[in-house]
Parts: sequence; structure tokens; C-alpha cells
Amino acid sequence: MAPAQAKNESRPRDFLGGQMLIAMPNMRDPRFERSVLIMCAHDAERAMGVIVNKPLADVELGELLDQLRIDPREGVGGDAVYFGGPVATERGLVLHTLDYRLDSTLALADDVGLTASREILVDIGGRDGKRPPPSRFMIAIGHAGWGPGQLESEFASNAWVHAEADVGLIFSERPSATWKLALERLGVTGAMLSPEWSAPRPGDAPLN
Repeated sequence: MAPAQAKNESRPRDFLGGQMLIAMPNMRDPRFERSVLIMCAHDAERAMGVIVNKPLADVELGELLDQLRIDPREGVGGDAVYFGGPVATERGLVLHTLDYRLDSTLALADDVGLTASREILVDIGGRDGKRPPPSRFMIAIGHAGWGPGQLESEFASNAWVHAEADVGLIFSERPSATWKLALERLGVTGAMLSPEWSAPRPGDAPLN
């Protein structure tokens, strides 16, 4: 496994599309504290991602279907809806496995897609769905966004690390554990998980 510092090296600006972004313990923005994201796009002009581990306390699938005037199937309604990020919080989107595809589906990584349409919600929870729903999915409201150079600046201050997308973490049934598990898979141990800890920079002494 590559050491944690390798994940902070400079990369081309389109490198992070399809990667997971993991907040470091010294993340100062409360909106992203202990967040894990899947990156949807990253180029010279912008970056966009979706937080995958912050279920909303006061919104469930049934309420969302009701707001969109989708007649729910029997037994549907209790699935969590997630805070995807602070941008466009009036809009929803669905991360899902790629056993489900529409023409508008964007493939992000191996077996992870993004669809932002009413149609997928009808197929997931509606009485009038035309297709089998994806085997795994996560419904989010809003997304995270950065302007030119913003995300690179945050990497330079060790606010984030990145890793290959992990379907098990993105669609975890235990989102409260996702952040810690994601860091542990990069070799960040429990002793490091404090606000005062900063990720080592290239040239620092090796971690013990």
C-alpha cells in the first residue's frame, strides 16, 4: 500500500475524476469535516464531487418521492437521503452501481455511476417504474464544488487525501464508519486521527 504522503503529491488537474476524496483530521471547513466524497469531475476550471457519508436526519426517500409527486411502491420510503454538499441543495442526484444505466448516466469509476433525473427515482421507488432499480444506490441532495485552483490549494494545506474509488465505502450501510475506514485503508492509524495531526509531506521521516 502506498504511504499516505504519496496521495498528496501534485497531479494533473483532471486526475481526480472517479477518485474518492477523504477529508484529513485537520479539515477546517465544518461542511466537510470527516467527509468522504466521490469525485465526478476535475479539470482546470472546476471540480465537483458528492459526499457519500452524511445522511440527513430529517429527510427520507418517501418524503423526496412525495415532493416530486412520485407515487411510491408499497413498502418504499425509509431509505436515507444524504447531504451531497453545499452547492445546488435544491437538486438531487443518485450514485449507483452500473447494473442500471440511462442515456444520461455518467460512469465515474468501476461500477459507480451518477444519474441526476426524476426517472431513476421512479425506477427506485415509484409504482410506475419501468426498469429494475440499481442493486446499490445512494440518493443525495446537493454536491460539492470548487473553482479554478481551489481544490489544489486545499491539497497543498493537507486538507484532503485521495484514493481509488471503493464501492463498499461509497454504498456503505454504516456511513458513520466510512471516514475512519477510508483513512485506515491509506495507512492512517487511530493515533493519527486527531485535529492536530497533519499528513506528512514528501521528505518527512517515515511513519512508524
